[in-house]
Amino acid sequence: MLGTIRAFWNDQRGIALILVSVMLPAIIGFSLLVVDMSRVNNLHFDLQKGADALAIAVAAELDGKADSITRANRALSTLVANQYYFSNSATPGAQTLQAAGVTRRYLRTIPSTQNGVAGDARPLTDFITDEVTDASKARYVEVKVTPVGFAAIFPVSFLSSSSTGSFNVGATSVAGFSSSVCDFTPMFICNPYSSVEALGATLRGRSRPMVYLKAQSGGGNAQYGPGDYGFLKTPDGSQATPDLTNMFASTKPLTCYKDDGVETAPGNVPPVNDGINVRFDIYAKNGLSPTTYPPAPNVRKGMVKQVDSKGACSYVDPTGTQTSQYMALPRDNCLVSNTCASVTGFSRLGNGSWDLPNYWRVNHGTSTLPSDLPSDSSRWDVYNYELQHPGLTSGPEATAPQCNTNSLNDPKRRMIYVAIIDCVANQVQGSKGPYPTQAFASIFLTQPAGSPPSADIYGEIVDITTKAGNGSLDNFLRDEAQLYR
Repeated sequence: MLGTIRAFWNDQRGIALILVSVMLPAIIGFSLLVVDMSRVNNLHFDLQKGADALAIAVAAELDGKADSITRANRALSTLVANQYYFSNSATPGAQTLQAAGVTRRYLRTIPSTQNGVAGDARPLTDFITDEVTDASKARYVEVKVTPVGFAAIFPVSFLSSSSTGSFNVGATSVAGFSSSVCDFTPMFICNPYSSVEALGATLRGRSRPMVYLKAQSGGGNAQYGPGDYGFLKTPDGSQATPDLTNMFASTKPLTCYKDDGVETAPGNVPPVNDGINVRFDIYAKNGLSPTTYPPAPNVRKGMVKQVDSKGACSYVDPTGTQTSQYMALPRDNCLVSNTCASVTGFSRLGNGSWDLPNYWRVNHGTSTLPSDLPSDSSRWDVYNYELQHPGLTSGPEATAPQCNTNSLNDPKRRMIYVAIIDCVANQVQGSKGPYPTQAFASIFLTQPAGSPPSADIYGEIVDITTKAGNGSLDNFLRDEAQLYR
């Protein structure tokens, strides 16, 4: 008997059941906590994902137009319908964010990183209060999902009679819109029209107005910088002469500008003339490399080719009887006669009317235009027509480059791309900024840049970005709606 008792006392079989029985409440409790944490994380993820989607959809409409907030509100209510699960809603299953309740506030700016403090750690303050008048200034949106209830499975009341397993879960997201363009030249013009829409309407027709890119005025007709030039700093803030010159000489400068701010670089940058003129097969001595910067396929410019005793090729202005045999694409008639209508903040703007018959007579031997070349064609149209019809009767000046025959087979080689700024509204003066852009424009260079100190630059506006344009610059435009918080 005693041996049986001793054997039972020393027998350890089944002890695991005892330990499990003791630990079972804790195991179940931790399991419930894990389930609750997973549920609340999934609920918050659903809400945050929905808030992010709504914020991006809304921000994509904030393009600086007068109706941007109207379109943004429509996107908020109709474009996105995210769902969430695991709330303690009386209705089982998935719920929509709109049913939970979504609010939004529009902002002009959000705090940027300063003194080592991350921008998203600083409070938002610059909210739009008048959403009608200031709609065009809205660049960011804050979207908040009204917190929804969550009930934990874990019986927290066992821990304390005052504890509760119910609480609210919400989400907030801040997104913004920006538009940038790449491969653009560091230059701007003051918008000579009342709006980009008015400029776009002018470009709907066949004719294109000519602009004198040197003459610019800032806010209140104030000169924005010495020399009245329209140069920009590079996107990384440089206004060094070599940087600007190389960008002007390149067909596609490897930089991008954002429409929410460009900085001006006042003053004359003489070598920039050389950067423009390589497109016309004109190379300064010890200047830009003809190999790196080839000319356009059509370089008609009203100049005479000459070769010196050392075989160096260059161009000079015609003299004597040559003046009647050489002609660059003419300026608008009103620019020649100085009778163009005066535009506030922009003193040299043509109307697109120019002497095509006389240009055709000088360069192609007759004032009668080909049947497939309309009389109101733009200079850009004529330039391309000459390229597409190499068999045209030609005067002394050839269409193709004569010095650097290794031309770039791209008609747009004589195109530069510049920012358009409302100089009056933004009080553009000196090297202040950044200044928001209304659009970017493609400008066809009609003649080489003049030599310093005048450095005249004339061009014909071909198209602009934004919905007001004709769509030829869509590949340059990058619209981005992104999350910031």
